[in-house]
Amino acid sequence: MYAMQYEITLPADYDMGIIRNRVATRGHLLDDFAGLGLKAYLMRERGVDGSPVNQYAPFYLWHAVDGMNRFLWGGGGFQGIVADFGRPSVLNWTGVALERGPANATVPRAASRHTEPLPAGADPVGAVERALAELADHAVGAGVHSAALAINPQHWELTRFTLWENESPATEEKRYQVLHLSTPQLADLPAGRAW
Repeated sequence: MYAMQYEITLPADYDMGIIRNRVATRGHLLDDFAGLGLKAYLMRERGVDGSPVNQYAPFYLWHAVDGMNRFLWGGGGFQGIVADFGRPSVLNWTGVALERGPANATVPRAASRHTEPLPAGADPVGAVERALAELADHAVGAGVHSAALAINPQHWELTRFTLWENESPATEEKRYQVLHLSTPQLADLPAGRAW
């Protein structure tokens, strides 16, 4: 499993209806994309849920790296982002685990991302084991659709991404609106740790 997100920060006076329309008219194009576990079409709106910015920030869980490669540079869709917004940096992580929550059968309306750096000198095995236990506890919370844990070993940061049935708690680090969810191979992503 591979996790990926790009964040396109837009001007403060940007009409976010343009993003909503973009997703409404194009979001279905990845509903059957081979290799894609899920794509959450995410948006942050300045002044909503504490967001200081307008941002389009889709999040992906890839079942297979060939799907991710096809999307990014094989003509599978990323070229539309580049044509319309320029080429954003693509954050990517190695997937550690996926847990399905009690609201897994619902369509999520919100998402959150929490990032935690591993302290210098910390044992990564112990840190990941602790994060796995925390993920399992987090995922059984009310309103959780699903939660994924991923790690960036270049910067040694753990990231927890959560989809929520209604709204994400104010305690979450970054909060998003979910405009659409494509899940062509979500059922193929195993629950629990990815090894």
